[in-house]
Amino acid sequence: MSLESDKRKFLQPETVILLNSMALRAKMIVEGYIIGHHRSPYHGFSVEFAEHRAYGSGDEIRHIDWRLYGKTDRLYVKRYEEETNLRSYLILDTSRSMQYTSDNITKLQYGNFLVAALSYLMINQQDAAGLVQFDDKLRSFIHPRSTPNHLNTILSRLNDKTAGKDTQIEPVLHKMAERIKKRGLVVLISDLFDDPENVMSGLKHFRHNKQEVIVFHILDRKEVEFDFNSRTKFLDMETGDEITTEPWHIRSNYNDLIKDLQNYYQSECRQHRIDYFSLFTDQNLDTGLSEYLNKRKKMG
Repeated sequence: MSLESDKRKFLQPETVILLNSMALRAKMIVEGYIIGHHRSPYHGFSVEFAEHRAYGSGDEIRHIDWRLYGKTDRLYVKRYEEETNLRSYLILDTSRSMQYTSDNITKLQYGNFLVAALSYLMINQQDAAGLVQFDDKLRSFIHPRSTPNHLNTILSRLNDKTAGKDTQIEPVLHKMAERIKKRGLVVLISDLFDDPENVMSGLKHFRHNKQEVIVFHILDRKEVEFDFNSRTKFLDMETGDEITTEPWHIRSNYNDLIKDLQNYYQSECRQHRIDYFSLFTDQNLDTGLSEYLNKRKKMG
């Protein structure tokens, strides 16, 4: 097997889950993505030197790294944490509904893979990454940083097997919108199983504060297609409510509701200049990375 095909397979969620280490998962996903595109996704970002940036007008001479100048014949000043390119906040839904799976990968596992890969990508391009985890309330908040050790801090908080309580997205988004003072990028990763108008209220709060926003709507394919072919018991993972029915009796109405939900988010997000993308848990992880990098490129 070639190096390319060996690395590319780690864009498949069912392959990633076989790796025990979250750090290894992040590394293999990103490397598989890079090989697949035959170019570095860091192109255009200041990553040539991890601790430096090019000397510019107004920089103090005392901050020039003369040793580096001797090696490169180019002037660089030491980069300080406050000068990082971009601050990003990865807001991950860890509620009970995220534990659903119709196959091998839960929505929470897929969300964790995406957070791990995005964090790895961000920090390696000298952007600052932070992590927010929530269910019915804010559970953890790791402030964004861009140091290599910070990646381990984020990855250590990701847990494939533990989910929280019910989903309450709106109050968490409003709380974070109040806490985030500096402009940056907010990435919401969730199945969005909450009142859509309330969710949009929280997202619009970020836009009011001039934050850039990406929403990754994580779904299991059966949640959308409702591909059940025999009498089935359906259990609400958050409320515990049950219903047993013949799927074909409700499939049409259910499909319409799901399409209406997705169309609502697409329309509202477009109106408020929020990037919205649906991702399925059986879908390769490169889509999420590509959409983030497209957004990053637009932001400069």
